[in-house]
Amino acid sequence: MKKDIHPKEYRQVIFDDATSGKKFLIGSTVKTAKTAKLDGKEYPVFNVEISSASHPFYTGQSKTIDTAGRVEKFKTRAASTKVKPKSANGGSASGVK
Repeated sequence: MKKDIHPKEYRQVIFDDATSGKKFLIGSTVKTAKTAKLDGKEYPVFNVEISSASHPFYTGQSKTIDTAGRVEKFKTRAASTKVKPKSANGGSASGVK
């Protein structure tokens, strides 16, 4: 690694995937408040909701992850919206153009 090209805050950080429970040790400048031990050494910890260990693109498994209530808000909005059916001739549902 070349000297003097990384910021002074660059260090090894544990990224903890809240969905899968996996931990990754990666060099980063992210600011953290918590620390944890990994392999006998103490590192700063940064929690993430989704990583390559839990994202459907990488895992091939489809699952709904709702950490902030977004899915429920969408379902409520979708249920309150009513779509009027169109007839086959392009007019309104009553058949009048």
